[in-house]
Amino acid sequence: MAETLPLFLAFALAASVLTLTPGVDTALVLRAAAISGPRSGAISALGIALGLFGWAVAAALGLTALLAASELAFTVVKSAGALYLFVLGARLILKPRTAGLTPDTNPRASGDFRRGLLTNLLNPKVGIFYLTFLPQFIPPGGNALLFSLALASLHVVLSLLWFAVLIAATVPLGRLLARPAVVRALDRLTGLVFVAFGIRLALAQRG
Repeated sequence: MAETLPLFLAFALAASVLTLTPGVDTALVLRAAAISGPRSGAISALGIALGLFGWAVAAALGLTALLAASELAFTVVKSAGALYLFVLGARLILKPRTAGLTPDTNPRASGDFRRGLLTNLLNPKVGIFYLTFLPQFIPPGGNALLFSLALASLHVVLSLLWFAVLIAATVPLGRLLARPAVVRALDRLTGLVFVAFGIRLALAQRG
């Protein structure tokens, strides 16, 4: 335990920096919470968390090594993810909503969850990050699978805590965020973020 605690603390620090770095996950959760309410934001966050954990399991089992070693596999997943982000972004830019969703008009929660999950699972850079990052915090002779899952769980918890802060921050601004002009602006801004990250992902290299 004494040997592993410093590794977990070091990982927690590194994962915290990664979690706080703005990205498509942050944009997705903020938009869902701001326009559709805290519940939608939380469901999106859970989808993202499951995607992170899925990549961590794949990394622990060595599956993401395929993405790191195979140009074709990496390109296929990368292209699918870039296309997904680009389509989502284009829809938000071209057809922004003019009003937030109420409990009566909010679509099924599966949509929020699916968007959160797919934005992660279709990003091979997340898998390669775990593949190269997690082993640095596994002690010599330790069970790679168990330690990888434990570290990934810590990252998921940190991510969910950060998302909870973001969601809570939108609650006092509920009336402002429900205005039609604000809803349109949020949709288009989020769409631009998605398109930008889609282009970035399309241009990404394995290394």
